[in-house]
Amino acid sequence: MAAFSVLRFGIAVVLLLNKAIASPLTLHRLNLRAISTGDYANLALFEQFAAAAYCPNNNADGAGGTKVSCSDGNCPLVQSDDVVSVYEFENSLVTDVTGYVAIDNTRSLTILAFRGSRSVRNFVADANFQATQTDICPSCTAHAGFWNSWVEARTGVLAALKTAAASHPNNNVIVVGHSLGGAIADLAAAEIRKSGVMTDLYTYGAPRIAGATLSDFITNQNMGGNFRVTHKNDPVPRLPPVLLKFVHISPEYYISSPNNVVPTANDITKYTGSINLLGNSGNNPLQTDLSAHGWYFNQIGACGGGDFEFKN
Repeated sequence: MAAFSVLRFGIAVVLLLNKAIASPLTLHRLNLRAISTGDYANLALFEQFAAAAYCPNNNADGAGGTKVSCSDGNCPLVQSDDVVSVYEFENSLVTDVTGYVAIDNTRSLTILAFRGSRSVRNFVADANFQATQTDICPSCTAHAGFWNSWVEARTGVLAALKTAAASHPNNNVIVVGHSLGGAIADLAAAEIRKSGVMTDLYTYGAPRIAGATLSDFITNQNMGGNFRVTHKNDPVPRLPPVLLKFVHISPEYYISSPNNVVPTANDITKYTGSINLLGNSGNNPLQTDLSAHGWYFNQIGACGGGDFEFKN
């Protein structure tokens, strides 16, 4: 309990510093309350593909070939479709980056999904705030832990996507992830787009991944939509702090409904800008709610029982 209180105090101090730094900036707001029914349906659908990345049955067999499903029942839209994994990955040497590539034959989609933090190596990657050079764009640095996670997955993932494109050339490509998985998804989508493939990006409770150079590059790629979803006082999108020169990609879709309540379109507001104090960052900035990080349309990380993985 004492450790949690210290963590909460530390986050509060960081957020105060964020606000002090960001306050002179011109902030832009685009209020779409309610968002379109199409956007709402997609936010709800792709959250379930992100939830499925937590399920061990969807990321344990490198060859894939299994129907994507969630043992906790938190991806019914995915399970009602004909969705089959074509590549599954986990337990990488350094970062334990985990996820799957799947084909949704019902909706003509190719899905790349990354799991959020579940293991020691995942949390070590989360904590590696050091900026490191990437090959996405000139002078573009990123959070080293997130970048290293993507690099470990990159060869296998890109090969699987190439094979999927050959067999399903008309599919739309979607990249999804929650928490750490959302951060990796940002980097993966940026690289896939660079190869000339239109790619939509859906993240839930994702942290900041980079400084303005890379984040703005991803925002402005114009090779697919960006849908960065946040929820009330979820502390993860407020980190790493602006004090360390990290900013978000844009736009943000902010969910204002409470935990354990399925949001409606009226509960979601769209905000633009790499730094804004109008959505997650501006909602009671001295308060944090770790439960809000786990609730995005449903209990997104429930599959797999919530067990912490201790891996060598």
